[in-house]
Amino acid sequence: MCLIAFVFQIMLNMTRPILALYAVDLGADAFRIGTLTAAYAFLPLLFAIHAGKIADRIGDKIPVMAGITGTMAGLLLPFLFPAIPVLYVSQLLVGVSHIFINISLQNVLGNSASKENRDRYFSRFSMAVAAGGFIGPLAGGYLAEHISYTAVFLTAATAGIIPAVLSGFIPVIIRSLKPGGEKRAEPFAAFKLLRQPLLRKALASSALVLYSRDVFVAYFPLLAVGAGLKESEIGWVIAVQGLAMVAVRFFLVKLTALAGRETVLFGSVMTAGASFLLLPFADHLAVFMLLSACMGFGLGCGQPLSMTTIYNASPKNRTGEVLGMRIASNRLSQLVAPLLFGTVGAASGLLSIFLLSGLFLIGGAVVTRVPPGQGDP
Repeated sequence: MCLIAFVFQIMLNMTRPILALYAVDLGADAFRIGTLTAAYAFLPLLFAIHAGKIADRIGDKIPVMAGITGTMAGLLLPFLFPAIPVLYVSQLLVGVSHIFINISLQNVLGNSASKENRDRYFSRFSMAVAAGGFIGPLAGGYLAEHISYTAVFLTAATAGIIPAVLSGFIPVIIRSLKPGGEKRAEPFAAFKLLRQPLLRKALASSALVLYSRDVFVAYFPLLAVGAGLKESEIGWVIAVQGLAMVAVRFFLVKLTALAGRETVLFGSVMTAGASFLLLPFADHLAVFMLLSACMGFGLGCGQPLSMTTIYNASPKNRTGEVLGMRIASNRLSQLVAPLLFGTVGAASGLLSIFLLSGLFLIGGAVVTRVPPGQGDP
């Protein structure tokens, strides 16, 4: 599961930072970059919970195989047809394919783990994801600088052959109840879990982390080009963030044992917010890399912690649906935030995007903070 996630994240992270530069090369402005970034989240917002139900009903193998195939097709489109409308279609297809992969891989891990070691399993999974987030931008940056933007998309699509083959070894675990068994939960029962303050705050924290990384990946390349950085240097800055996310997850289990899950989550989002505020004032590659690393340390804690909290609160035969609800809330933030920041950026410049995003993160950390001792269901 971790190897599939690792290669898939390389594919994704090769192309997403390059997407903004490619779109600008085709004539897009800051607002168009925002709508392109939002397109990635549009279909997952609509279908994430339904995708989770499908995984519960038919098992995880077919959704992952379909998701890998859809991602490969979506990444090939910009190579075959270099035009801005095609970029929208590509992002819509990659976005909806991603939810099937993400939900099903998390489901396999969650069902393979006990409550005691689930933090460790999800931490390892998150390290594989973060490792792909390190290698992907580097590969994409060097390919874009020395060959072309379209070569990045072709290479990423070709890499999908590896997870496509590996997905054939995923075990089929059906979690839906059989007819005549225990009474099935009513439709939309997953939303009733939102009555739990802890779950609501875990979903909000997860959404904060995801949208801020999307905003960084979408708009930092534009900021960096203005500061004189090359494509390969942009790749290094984004890759350092992925490396920091890997590093912090080696110590995440010990950190949560020492300080508590709530304190670690609060501190991590605050750190990311402060880094965002300082980023537009940097003027040297080393400073960009330092702030990117600090952001990675902050963002690297949020996802595995929220995954564990949400999975533990899920009915055992509906974990896919609840994980789908988590992804839907993430995609809502990833849809709204780029549109908002794209509008702000078009009106006030790139500086305003990073300042506003940093303030959102810091304010969100304060609002979603869970008092110490109230974090375990």
